[in-house]
Amino acid sequence: MTKTYRGSCLCSAVSFELGTPPKAVSHCHCSQCRKGHGAAFASYGSVPRSKLRVLRGADSIKIYASSPTVLREFCMECGSTLFWSRSEGEYADWISIALGTLDTPFVPRQQRHVHVDSAAPWHMSSSFRTRIG
Repeated sequence: MTKTYRGSCLCSAVSFELGTPPKAVSHCHCSQCRKGHGAAFASYGSVPRSKLRVLRGADSIKIYASSPTVLREFCMECGSTLFWSRSEGEYADWISIALGTLDTPFVPRQQRHVHVDSAAPWHMSSSFRTRIG
């Protein structure tokens, strides 16, 4: 039996479930992720698009093209960042879930920090960037 993982936005207008544990868990320090989350970095895990099912609030999801090939999805009621995906190319059939929206406990086997060269200067010391970069 496959465990499902449930998630929702801050106001609960949108709820979803994942039919598989998130993979490729990363903490992205790029400026787009920092701005989209309003935080030092954004934490995401990816699943095949076919394993994501929106249970409620599909009409409350707003899609924003942050670049020619990247789509970011958020709740237009409360502003919670939900997902991002590639609109074409490699991995276009996968979607990345903002891990902070998961309601089911999840502990990744592996995780990594990416784009640490773009890390916010106020977040951590340069020794942190050297250790994780």
